[in-house]
Amino acid sequence: MKKFVLFIASGFGLGLVAPVAPGTVGSLPGVLLVYLTVLLPVCLQVAVALLLAVLAIPVCGAAERALGIKDDGRIAADEWMLLPLSFIALPLYDLPWWSIILFFAVVRIVDIAKPFPCRRLQSIKGGLGVVIDDFIANLYSLGINHAVAALIFYCIK
Repeated sequence: MKKFVLFIASGFGLGLVAPVAPGTVGSLPGVLLVYLTVLLPVCLQVAVALLLAVLAIPVCGAAERALGIKDDGRIAADEWMLLPLSFIALPLYDLPWWSIILFFAVVRIVDIAKPFPCRRLQSIKGGLGVVIDDFIANLYSLGINHAVAALIFYCIK
């Protein structure tokens, strides 16, 4: 069971094998989740994003206990499971193909930068502490991504 939890929590093993940036590499499965949810009605996108965030808490908590390290960088479920949150209501299919790369980069930069109060929230123990900072960072990213999408629309029209 421990190996299975680590497999899921590390982004299906990607975060465990990445020599650098395991959180970014481990978050790549979230791109598939984005493509699976982006065509849903916005209310369902929100519901799925919230459900994934809640499910990430026990997954990250179990992985943290298995590794014995607080918010170990190889734990990426908080990244890949929360990625759809930062894409809610973005019209990906109406934007250039490269926009998803840009939006993904925004998410990773904001997650790494840890704007207030993200860094402070990391001190919460267990899976909630692993996930809550990423949840808030993804809300910041959602706002930035919508601003970037508006700018792209402005520039291409």
